[in-house]
Amino acid sequence: MKNLYRIYQIDSFTKERLTGNPAGVVTNANGLSDQQMQKIARELNNSETAFVFNSEDDTYDVEVRFFTPTKEVPICGHATIAAHYARAIENHLGTTRVLQKTGAGILPVDIVQENDDYKIVMTQGKIEVREALSPKVQQALAAALGISLNDIMENCPVAIASTGHSKVMIGIKEINMLHSLRPNMDILANLSGEIGCNGYYVFTMNQNETPMIHGRMFAPAIGINEDPVTGNANGPLGAYLVHYGLVPHNDTQFAFNIVQGEAIGRAGTMEVQVKIKNNQPIEVKIAGNAVIAFCTELVL
Repeated sequence: MKNLYRIYQIDSFTKERLTGNPAGVVTNANGLSDQQMQKIARELNNSETAFVFNSEDDTYDVEVRFFTPTKEVPICGHATIAAHYARAIENHLGTTRVLQKTGAGILPVDIVQENDDYKIVMTQGKIEVREALSPKVQQALAAALGISLNDIMENCPVAIASTGHSKVMIGIKEINMLHSLRPNMDILANLSGEIGCNGYYVFTMNQNETPMIHGRMFAPAIGINEDPVTGNANGPLGAYLVHYGLVPHNDTQFAFNIVQGEAIGRAGTMEVQVKIKNNQPIEVKIAGNAVIAFCTELVL
């Protein structure tokens, strides 16, 4: 017997179609095999596609699985925003909290109704901020990015941070350099295997401006040369900034805005919210808007 699946293309972290970060969403994924999900993700060819399944017990409301064009990943920020935006539209939801089961655990997502539309707030997973990478790895990474170690901000350790899906944090001094980066993707992909991290988030920071952060994220090892606007880079960035004492805060919370995707013509924005205790990050949320680019149906 054939089944009919609802497929959306959602632009996350924007309200303007064909900007921000596109994600595929299948809102009724029950019955799909792993192989079918991988084929759908490859066909849609977004950086991630989210597959929404019904709950199997009362500990969570929905299960969401995430696939790049080449592999499954534990969690994805912009595809989470997309999945819950599509669900909110389909089900005419009001303001509510949903517990989603993911590869990074069971995490809350807040759906906030705003003037007949929605903002989605995602609580991210376990925080981990590591020590700085070795000088040898930092040199190789700088060479792959086409920069020198002198271009990196002195007070920003080149280190891996995670809130469920890790990224290397690389703070550089000049926004013009950020926008002109042309990384060697083969070297970055090979380096990923060495350091155990598939993504590289290069950013600039100006605490006197809004948005405070401009960034670019490269993950060629998982089939994403450049991701437009990345929740699983900016969330970990918030944890990283607090962990290393790079931003002022009141030891309760710190929030900032980012813009990403400018260099590839898909700019989008999000707010990052970091809950803090004893000068360390204890919870990270990202908040953003979304818009439906198109929807269709697939018979399998």
